[in-house]
Amino acid sequence: MGITAKELAARLGLSATAVSMALNNKPGVSADTRALVLKEAEKNGYDFSRLSMKKNHSGDIYCIIYRAHNAILNYIPIFSELTDGIEEECRHNGYHLKILQIYEKTDDLQKCVEDLRVSGCVGIVLLGTEATVSICRSFLQLSIPMVMIDSYFATVDCSCVLINNMQGAYLATSYLISRCQKQPGHLCSSYRIENFAERTAGFTKAVREHGMSVGKSISHELSPSIEGAFADMLEIIDRGDTLAECYFADNDLIAIGAIKALKLRGYKIPDNIAVIGFDNISESRIIDPSLTTIDIPRKFMGQTAACQLIKQLAYPVPHTVKIEVSTTLVKRFSA
Repeated sequence: MGITAKELAARLGLSATAVSMALNNKPGVSADTRALVLKEAEKNGYDFSRLSMKKNHSGDIYCIIYRAHNAILNYIPIFSELTDGIEEECRHNGYHLKILQIYEKTDDLQKCVEDLRVSGCVGIVLLGTEATVSICRSFLQLSIPMVMIDSYFATVDCSCVLINNMQGAYLATSYLISRCQKQPGHLCSSYRIENFAERTAGFTKAVREHGMSVGKSISHELSPSIEGAFADMLEIIDRGDTLAECYFADNDLIAIGAIKALKLRGYKIPDNIAVIGFDNISESRIIDPSLTTIDIPRKFMGQTAACQLIKQLAYPVPHTVKIEVSTTLVKRFSA
């Protein structure tokens, strides 16, 4: 009988985790250690067929994108990075990923759920940006392991991976105040989701902690798209509404649309009005001036969600988890 991974670890004076990483070709050990483990395993008759058996999973993991409103999920690059991370982690662990988009206005949700029941689906990553509690529960009724990404419901027993929106907005607003030494305004989305509510809370916290009154912050509601925010901001300017000298925007699409409108009406960014966004989309780098914003590690979020799901598939999970991924400030020239 060949050597086991546990015996191999003891013989080489390595941890069981290090040996497992080496045998499964996972990152976390050096090339020399990997080579040593493989050589010793071959020498002592390790059964490598165990590894291939682990990789030959049956069934598919589904990434379900629930779309209730095109204004948020219509910007594809943001969510393609998430799905890239999910797909990479699934492939690395021998699972095949299928992507299913469900449109609230045109698709029969219950039929979609029933189709999943007979589809060979073994796990679900639900993109919950626009989902509600009832939508989440509809998928949980399948009794299939599920992890939700980009949303969290305190009343639903489901593991989730989401952005630390409050931390990001607090970081952005604090930076804006320190740079401008002015009362910051808020360019908020006219379409409200939980992510934006959390960003508002972060904005409010930063304003208060800098000794300012939240009531004195000028707020404008803009559509959460470049074209919509551009049109809305033009209307605000042309109406003669009072403008702030610096703004935190709920997302980059709003920030970019507002900057385009301000520039069209003769305002200089950031000399007259500074603007900071949230999301670090590709357009934020090419707009003039380039947009100071909050970066979200979207691919890492996808990988983390898939990793949590795969753990649920491998082992019974007694407790669900809520994982918040931190954000970072990207300093450019709009603020």
